[in-house]
Amino acid sequence: MGNPFGFMEYQRKEPLCSSIGERIKNYNEFHTPLSEKEQKIQGERCMNCGVPFCQSGMMIGGMISGCPLNNLVPEWNYLVSVGAWKQAYERLKLTNNFPEFTSRVCPALCEKACTCGANGEPVTVRSNEYSIIEQAYSEGYARPQPPKVRTGKKIAVIGSGPSGLAAADQLNKRGHSVTVYERSDRVGGLLMYGIPNMKLEKHIVNRKIDIMKAEGINFITNADVGKDISAEDILKQYDRVILACGASNPRDIAVKGREANGIYFAVDFLKSTTKALLDNNLTEGTYISAKDKNVIVIGGGDTGNDCVGTCVRHGAKSIIQLEMMPKLPETRAENNPWPEYPRIFKTDYGQEEAAEVYGNDPRVYQTTVKEFISDENNNLTGAVLVKLKFESGKMTQIENSEYTVNADLVLIAAGFLGSESYISQAFDVQTDKRSNIFTEKNSHKTSRDKVYTAGDVHIGQSLVVRAIREGRDCAKEVDFDLMGYTNL
Repeated sequence: MGNPFGFMEYQRKEPLCSSIGERIKNYNEFHTPLSEKEQKIQGERCMNCGVPFCQSGMMIGGMISGCPLNNLVPEWNYLVSVGAWKQAYERLKLTNNFPEFTSRVCPALCEKACTCGANGEPVTVRSNEYSIIEQAYSEGYARPQPPKVRTGKKIAVIGSGPSGLAAADQLNKRGHSVTVYERSDRVGGLLMYGIPNMKLEKHIVNRKIDIMKAEGINFITNADVGKDISAEDILKQYDRVILACGASNPRDIAVKGREANGIYFAVDFLKSTTKALLDNNLTEGTYISAKDKNVIVIGGGDTGNDCVGTCVRHGAKSIIQLEMMPKLPETRAENNPWPEYPRIFKTDYGQEEAAEVYGNDPRVYQTTVKEFISDENNNLTGAVLVKLKFESGKMTQIENSEYTVNADLVLIAAGFLGSESYISQAFDVQTDKRSNIFTEKNSHKTSRDKVYTAGDVHIGQSLVVRAIREGRDCAKEVDFDLMGYTNL
C-alpha cells in the first residue's frame, strides 16, 4: 500500500454533484471528478487488507458481496495513490472490458464489501476507477489495439448490451472474427436505451464502440434476428452463435383499467426520451412526455428511480413512486452484517430531485395499484391505491385501505420476466421456468449445438457488471470449444 496509515489520516471524499436546481435543467451527467491530487489521496485510503472482500464477488446471504468481475481493486488503488495511471489502467483492463461504463452505473458492490467500511467509510473505489479510465482516454493509451493474427473462425453475437459487447471484445482480442447484431438503430442495448443520459451519456458508449470497430468488430444495427433475419441463416454463416439478447420481457400488472391510454412500461418510456434526445434534441411530440402530468411510477428499483429523474426533467406536475415492500432501516440490521450487501435505506438522484422540486420524497411504501380510472375516451385520469401487509409469506391487501389519486401517466417499472420468446424459439433452444435460456450449471452452452448464451437472457435481470462477467465467461467457453484450449 502507498500509505499504511492512509485510511486513518484521510476522510472519504467523493466527486461533487451539481446542484439539483442546475442539473434538472438538462440530461447531462452531473458529477465533477476530483482533481488528480485528491484522487491519489483517496487511493491512499486503501488498506490492501489481507482478505480483500472488495474483489471477491461471492454470494453471501443470497446476495453478491464484492465485485463480480474480481477486479484487482487493491492493486490499482495502490497504483492510483502513487500516480502510476497507465499501470493502473493495465491492471483494471485485465478483468474489466468497460470501466467507462461500470465507473458510472455500477452500484459499487466493491465499496459495500470494503474492509474500511466495516467500521467507517469505504474507499472510493468507483471514482478511482473512473479516474483511471478517463486518464487513459485523455493520455491516449485507451486507443484501439486490433489483434495481430486472425484465427479464421467467425462468431455472431446477437445483442449489443454489456454481455454481448464483453463477449465480442474478448473473442475479437483472441483473433476470431466477430459480428454483433443489434435490433435497435444504435449499438449498446441497455447501455444506450435502458440507462438515461444523466447516468451514462451516450457519447461515452459511442466512444468505446468506435474503438471496438477500429479493432475489427463488425456491428449491424436494425437487425432483428429471429424476425427479420433467419436464425438458420445465422447458424450457416458462423462457427458459433452467442445469444445475449437481455431480459427484455417487462413484468405487467393485471388490474382493472389496465388498458387505459397513458400507461407504459418504464423501458419504453426511458427509451423514447433517450432516442428523442439523440434524434431531435427532445422535440415535443416525439417522445412519451410527463410534462404537466400527474405521474405514478410503479416500482422502487433503479429503473423506477430513473423514471422519476426523467419525469422531473420533463416538468411533471407531481410524482408518486410506489414500493410494495416496507421502508428499509437506516443502518444494517443484526442479520445483515458486513460484508453482506447492505439492505439499508438509500435515496437515489431522482428521488432527491423530486423531493426538492415537489417538497417531499416521492416514495410511498407497502402500496400498489388496485384499479386504474379513465374517462369516456379511455384516457387515464386516476388510480385507486391500496395498502399492503406481509403475512403468511406473501403480500396481501389491507381491507378498507383504498384511496384515489390523480394520474395522467403511469410507468410500470416492476422488473422483467426474462427473454422475449421469439429468440429462443427461432434458435430452438430450451428455456427454464422463468423463460431464461437454459444451460447446465456453470455453463453457457445451450441445448442446441454451436449456440451459447450470456447475460440477462441467461441469468435473468441483473447488473451491468454481472452481465460483463457473463460475457467474459461465455467467450472463454466458446474459445475453448473452437480452439481446444483458451488463454482468455
